[in-house]
Amino acid sequence: MKKELATKQAEALLKILAARFKQNMDRHKGLDWTKVEEKLKAYPAKLWSLNEMEETGGEPDLVGYDKKSGEYIFYDCSAESPKGRRSFCYDREALDARKENKPANDAVSMAAAMGADLLTEEQYRQLQELGKFDTKTSSWVQTPAPIRKLGGAVFCDRRYNTVFLYHNGAESYYAARGFRAALKV
Repeated sequence: MKKELATKQAEALLKILAARFKQNMDRHKGLDWTKVEEKLKAYPAKLWSLNEMEETGGEPDLVGYDKKSGEYIFYDCSAESPKGRRSFCYDREALDARKENKPANDAVSMAAAMGADLLTEEQYRQLQELGKFDTKTSSWVQTPAPIRKLGGAVFCDRRYNTVFLYHNGAESYYAARGFRAALKV
């Protein structure tokens, strides 16, 4: 499958991203949209990934710039966990282990198919410094290997004006739990 948007699709997405960039300047102080747009146009597969994030309700926005790598960093910035990515267990192993009532997908596989990564706990906490996210939902985050090896997975949310990290069985899924993605361009 070719991971590239048609010209009109790319133009429409760039307009959405530019408008979101301008509406939320506090998320990316000191960064210039013109440079971001140039970079996005130079990497069509990354623009495709951002479109996947957008289409599933993530409302991706620029949240930083890595001076070492020269990459712009986008996170899903929807107020709640993206609607098109809820009710998934953690990863393929967990999905395959379910005998009954299997969810439609798993978070890790869908993120990979989108060309993005699940947020880490650290990234999730950075996101929460930019606003109040997941006050009614929760989001799977990358789970440390020792926890996953024992059958668990971790997720975060914001309650009582505090960011919490919780655990659950990796095969569990809930209507109010999805995942947020990160993408470097």
